[in-house]
Amino acid sequence: MTTTPWHPGEPSPVRPGHAPPWVASVLYAAVLFAGVYYDLVGDEPQVPARTTGFVAALAALFALDAAERRLHRRAGVARGLAAGVLLARVGLFFAVTACDSAGLARALFVLVPFTAYFAFGRRVSLALGAGCAGALLGRYALTSDGWYTDAEAISDLLMFALVLVLTVSMAAVATGERDARWRLESTVRELTCSQRRLRAYAARVAELSTAEERNRLAREIHDSIGHHLTAVAVQVEKAEAFRDLDRAESDRALAAARWSARRALAEARRSVRALRDEPEPFSLSDALTDLVRNGADGGGPHVTLDITGEETGYGEGQLTALYRAAQEALTNARRHADAAHVHLHVAYGPAAARLTVTDDGRGLPDPAAARAAPGVGLRGLRERLQPLGGALCVRSAPGDGTTLTATVPRTLPVPGAADAVDPTAPTGPGR
Repeated sequence: MTTTPWHPGEPSPVRPGHAPPWVASVLYAAVLFAGVYYDLVGDEPQVPARTTGFVAALAALFALDAAERRLHRRAGVARGLAAGVLLARVGLFFAVTACDSAGLARALFVLVPFTAYFAFGRRVSLALGAGCAGALLGRYALTSDGWYTDAEAISDLLMFALVLVLTVSMAAVATGERDARWRLESTVRELTCSQRRLRAYAARVAELSTAEERNRLAREIHDSIGHHLTAVAVQVEKAEAFRDLDRAESDRALAAARWSARRALAEARRSVRALRDEPEPFSLSDALTDLVRNGADGGGPHVTLDITGEETGYGEGQLTALYRAAQEALTNARRHADAAHVHLHVAYGPAAARLTVTDDGRGLPDPAAARAAPGVGLRGLRERLQPLGGALCVRSAPGDGTTLTATVPRTLPVPGAADAVDPTAPTGPGR
């Protein structure tokens, strides 16, 4: 049977149904037994045609109930068809009553409000029950003078009314159990669908988490190990170029290459410890000082460092992001800009920290094209800064050098601080 969608907390919808089959079957069997038995042992003469009609009408009732149950099992019964079945049943009740010699067939009429309760609801059932009681009262009024003084008639009326009340009450209980079972099945179906959706969402979250972790590892490799391996390659090439021309310069390049190789190994170990949830304390000031000192010893542009404020209150994620930005800017200045001077300035404010790297190199020949397709390094920096609430800005012009500015918020921002991060700051092109 097709059911209407139902959600917990909503009233149960009224749905056409049928009464438990055993109730009508038991009552039909009792009326059949009483009628046939009375015809066999009663004092009144037997009328075969009347007995045959009585049995045939009850057999039709059994067949009608069986057909109704088959319809319910296949596709349910619409209200119009249910009304037709009820009228046919009432007609057969009259036929059975007309052929009944024992006088017990009128008990069949209690099935009218009982079956109507399942098909049409409480109000229709009560109305039909009152109609049945009124019909019996009208029968006594039309066929029996002074019936209201007849104790047997009054007893029959009261017993019939009491049976009607009990029948409607039993129908209400049975209907409540049916609807509760239906609501439970609907809730189970909803929970099953929700579990399937949750499993799909969990798989999607796992897929996105895997992709995010791959991107994070790619950024770490590029910004840490990749940076130092690039420096090793540059210094080794320099050492080969100066091997015969300037032995001292070649030795300094090899020393710088060895330092970069050791730093790459240290970064790899640091990443492994971080994956094992064993991070080491990180100091941006010490890391930048070491980075600038290595740049001065290994040749290339002259690098100066200026730090103001204290880095207390900033998380390792924010400080690491600024350090990666400094590495990327220095690598670009050495490999692409042909800069003679690079200046790093770090300002720790009450609400944000800002790193500014300025070089006097040749700048970008086509800033618009670079802005449309930024390099891997700067794209990775933006992806690193964005989850932290930071911002990256690169300004450059042909022949006028490049300025990179990275800003990150404090871990615990100070309300009303003037040095807050501006998330709408423009972002420029990258190499």
